Amino acid sequence: MAFTDALLPEFDHEMGTTRKLLERLPDEQLGWKPHERSMSLGRLATHIAEIPTWGDRILCHDEVNLTGAYQPRTEQSRAAILAIFENAIAQARKTLASKSDGELMAMWTFKREGKTLFTMPKVAVLRSMMFNHLVHHRGQLSVYLRMHNVPLPAMYGPSADEGA
Repeated sequence: MAFTDALLPEFDHEMGTTRKLLERLPDEQLGWKPHERSMSLGRLATHIAEIPTWGDRILCHDEVNLTGAYQPRTEQSRAAILAIFENAIAQARKTLASKSDGELMAMWTFKREGKTLFTMPKVAVLRSMMFNHLVHHRGQLSVYLRMHNVPLPAMYGPSADEGA
């Protein structure tokens, strides 16, 4: 079995579950923060929407070297956040589907200001920096939404608000 035969169904499931949460974003609460050091609801949702853009960074290059100060993007509406997400997942899925096992096992290096932070096979980086990272922040988003009494969708089984 090719890696993509296992990864694409997982990708589709995780992106579909994420979409369900993003579709419930309350536009009027996007500026809300649970704590002064926390991301706002809109910043967190925008970050989640952008995570799949790492698919091409990982799969189409052998390294990334982050330089300069990071300027986070915060969209101001659910519609804008969903548009970023839909474009990002369409591109990431297309790229992932085109890769061979050999390409997925090629090494990828993550650098910051020229300093190597780690090197791993692309398939491992994809799982860690895209899939796991997305699920981590999706968990945060579900807590933010719960704090605003937004009904949560079923994700890995029934939720307290919806059945399976």
